[in-house]
Amino acid sequence: MENKNILIIGAKGFIGSHVTDHFKQICGYNIYECDVMVDYIANNYFQLDPVNADFQEIFEEVNPGICINCSGAANVPDSLVHPYRDFLLNTANVYKMLEAIRKHSPDCRFINLSSAAVYGNPVSLPVKETDMAKPVSPYGNHKLHAEMICDEFYRFFNIKTCSVRIFSAYGEGLTKQLFWDLGQKASKDKTISLFGTGNESRDFIYVKDIARIIELIIHKASFNAECFNIGNGIEISIKEVAELFLQLLKWDGTLSFKGSARKGDPSNWKADISKIKSLGYTSSYTIETGLKNYIEWLVEKKLV
Repeated sequence: MENKNILIIGAKGFIGSHVTDHFKQICGYNIYECDVMVDYIANNYFQLDPVNADFQEIFEEVNPGICINCSGAANVPDSLVHPYRDFLLNTANVYKMLEAIRKHSPDCRFINLSSAAVYGNPVSLPVKETDMAKPVSPYGNHKLHAEMICDEFYRFFNIKTCSVRIFSAYGEGLTKQLFWDLGQKASKDKTISLFGTGNESRDFIYVKDIARIIELIIHKASFNAECFNIGNGIEISIKEVAELFLQLLKWDGTLSFKGSARKGDPSNWKADISKIKSLGYTSSYTIETGLKNYIEWLVEKKLV
């Protein structure tokens, strides 16, 4: 009989909360949440020590059939200032999780949320999972190390793992990065100046689509330490997407670019999504629909 226990680590974070909500709506799964935040209401919730997380007891008690790791730091500039902290959260903790699986839940399938940051500045676009990884930040390097740890546990201990390289995620609950910054600046000023030239590009993916892809991976992936690009295969310039966001926000000020890039930020990204398409993925949200939903959330929460 298939083990229907799903453990979501980082369940209170931006992506983790959406993944949790998604699987709670699917009948038959037993959802267990794990994070550093206090929660006196949630059932099946485990609170972690943020400084020295110990996963042994959690895996022993839950014995999950699936573990989705949505935890870790997701801040490229901060990884340059606090690299050891970034390493502990993005790399060391993944080793701890997999060691707990090896000891207590060896049949558990492990999905590790990685990042397109492992690619650095791609030589050509769209970037494929088989392309060389050359991170340009400690964050990207630590995410790549975590993927290598997933491969280690698969090859030497037969633990079923896979990593998903998420491109530019956005959606309700995100309180940092481009769209959050635009919303905050637009609510205070009639002039906005952003880093870069505006010609930099990203491959945006709405957070609810990410949750759907993870469900597809659970049902159809081989879990042989393989990696999946998680994007939409659509390259869009920062200038174009910023103008669209501000238009949907009904902001009528002036947008400009400083011309200087931030250290650690790649220039252009576009994912080859052949692998997730082969699992049956098609996007349910255009960039315009996703941004409208995000703006509605910002307005509802009085954040703009």
